[in-house]
Amino acid sequence: MENSSGITASLQGRYASALFDLASEGGSISSVESDLEKLGQAIDENEELASLIHNPQVSRDASGAVMNELAGLLNLSGLTQNFLGVLAANRRLARLPEIIRAFSAIAAAARGEVTAEVASAHQLGEDQVEALRQKLEAREGRKVKIGTSVDPDLLGGLVVTIGSKRIDSSIRTRLNSLAQAMKG
Repeated sequence: MENSSGITASLQGRYASALFDLASEGGSISSVESDLEKLGQAIDENEELASLIHNPQVSRDASGAVMNELAGLLNLSGLTQNFLGVLAANRRLARLPEIIRAFSAIAAAARGEVTAEVASAHQLGEDQVEALRQKLEAREGRKVKIGTSVDPDLLGGLVVTIGSKRIDSSIRTRLNSLAQAMKG
């Protein structure tokens, strides 16, 4: 499988690529991807866990034990659990959020998907997200997975990022452009 050289050139990309290769050999890509999503959500929602993975004073054994316990609580697969052990042993747990994103990008590329990050001033409804997905799929010519976030500073409109492409239709950008044009 060919990965983007930008992803695999980074440290987190190499770890994610190695995990993807192992998951692919075992036919467990979707299981590992689900495990990593649960793990990412746990890190986002738990400040103690987030600070633990970034704390260099926590020993390898202690961080490995915590990851092993967490894997049991989240019911993670054996491959994901072993991978967390490797990260703990190599003192790479601080890179876990980036590894999760890189794995997701590699898995999406293997499925022929592209991920679009959509920022809006207000939470989008399911019907709005679905309509946006259909338009983006028509534009991109492949399946689009959408991740949404809310940024009240946009005032209105959307900012859609697909890879290195950005579609900015936010009111904030329009106002800034108008202000620049008026300055002459």
